[in-house]
Amino acid sequence: MSVTAVPLQPVKGSYKLWIWLGVLAAIATAFALAWAGTRTAVVSRYDADAFMAWHKGQPGVQTTASGLQYQVIEAGSGATPQDQDGVVLEIRGVLRNGKEFQPKAPMRFQIGQQQMIPGFTEGVKLMKKGAHYRLWLSPKLGYGAIPGAADELSDQVLIFDVKMEELVPAAVIRQMMQQQGAMPQGEAPGQ
Repeated sequence: MSVTAVPLQPVKGSYKLWIWLGVLAAIATAFALAWAGTRTAVVSRYDADAFMAWHKGQPGVQTTASGLQYQVIEAGSGATPQDQDGVVLEIRGVLRNGKEFQPKAPMRFQIGQQQMIPGFTEGVKLMKKGAHYRLWLSPKLGYGAIPGAADELSDQVLIFDVKMEELVPAAVIRQMMQQQGAMPQGEAPGQ
């Protein structure tokens, strides 16, 4: 019995290139899926404190002494708001799972005059006109900071996208109120 040998042709160089590109693409895909799986596990499984501890190490995220985490998307320019200043914002709020609790909408308020959740006010005070920030508020800086709040959001990490469109200094607000006759001369708001 004889075996007929069939000669194998050598693999062309261009085919080798495509094989190596395929191998590299498979490795990159595996790493991407592993990273996404790890991120999803952290985002969805862990409680708020564990998430905030993990999240503060993410690129571009800064943390204040109170635990507020923020990322500067666009810096803006000029002064930062102080108590009694007015701000015009565009905000949107979501939870860690992506569920929207605050649809994108304009918002106006005077700092220190309206009751706001503490982490939101702290984050706005970091911004300048034209700035766009993303804020992550732990429950103690969100609705969990409000005594007696039995809100479904009180134990959630809140994520806000905030754009500061206008900053109106307190002196301008007082002058406008005096011109409208809404406030006696020399009296500051809140007195």
